[in-house]
Amino acid sequence: MWSDYKKTKNLQTAEMWRDLFEGEGLPVKIFPEGEILDWDEKSSYRILVPKGREHVADEILRKL
Repeated sequence: MWSDYKKTKNLQTAEMWRDLFEGEGLPVKIFPEGEILDWDEKSSYRILVPKGREHVADEILRKL
């Protein structure tokens, strides 16, 4: 299971967050919000982390 962790305004920002978390060993999925026909790189995206591992993402952000 996956849990919503963060929302971003575009694909580039979502990919930057994904790279940060995965660089620290935390798997991440990114999904666009809204209807499938509206998806593009300027859509809002959701950052998902494994359920129960949100505290790991919090720790990674604290290290910044």
